[in-house]
Amino acid sequence: MSYPNNTPPYNYGAPPPSSTQPPYSYGQPPPPGPYSQPPYSSDPTKPPKDSYQGGGYPTPQPGYPSAPYPPQGSSPYGSPFASLVPSAFPPGTDPNLVSSFQMADRDGSGFIDDKELQTALSSYNQSFSLRTVHLLMYHFTNTNTRKIGPKEYTSVFYSLQNWRSIFDRFDRDRSGKIDASELREALLSLGFSVSPIVLDLLVSKFDKSGGKNRAIEYDNFIECCLTVKGLTEKFKEKDTSYTGSASFTYEAFMLTVLPFLIA
Repeated sequence: MSYPNNTPPYNYGAPPPSSTQPPYSYGQPPPPGPYSQPPYSSDPTKPPKDSYQGGGYPTPQPGYPSAPYPPQGSSPYGSPFASLVPSAFPPGTDPNLVSSFQMADRDGSGFIDDKELQTALSSYNQSFSLRTVHLLMYHFTNTNTRKIGPKEYTSVFYSLQNWRSIFDRFDRDRSGKIDASELREALLSLGFSVSPIVLDLLVSKFDKSGGKNRAIEYDNFIECCLTVKGLTEKFKEKDTSYTGSASFTYEAFMLTVLPFLIA
């Protein structure tokens, strides 16, 4: 699939690069400035550098083996038949975070499912639909198994902290929603410069309020960001030359897009 009338290097909606700049990198860190300083992160899926450094998780507990985390790319399109390898909490994880996972993991298996994750996140005053929870699980496991372990749970938690900071930053009127222009700025802070047409489609898709003034609430903002980030990264895997064109087989295209449609 390709986008006509664009000359390499394709810039994915960003202003044309100068002769001294590299091609746009799909999700590059924003330029130095207030949006790149803590507590904001150019990639909300990465834990902040100043994350908890306390006592951590001192001793192994039953059901929480320290097996290695499955390598990224082992299931490039989120195979529904893929299985997760039990993971461990990263060193220095906040004990409260460990405790909340253990409370959710009632059978001590080392995994929690979608409804357990939804409940665990609500204990931190973060209410999310199951669709958003499914997208979070897909993003951090690259599978459709809808289970996550300690490491993935920690990544989800810190990512949501970063996304909350970004959302609050651009919700300037403190309405609990961001409109189209604020969404555009929020996506720019993450390195994604979408066209006006795409922006309009995103707002139409993720505005659930039904009001005259279209705007996106926090839950749907997370869903929107996960969709933009996920689809861009999948396309980027095929567009290795940054031309704005990529070749997909029919099956690969369906497996790339469908997880974001049926989460």
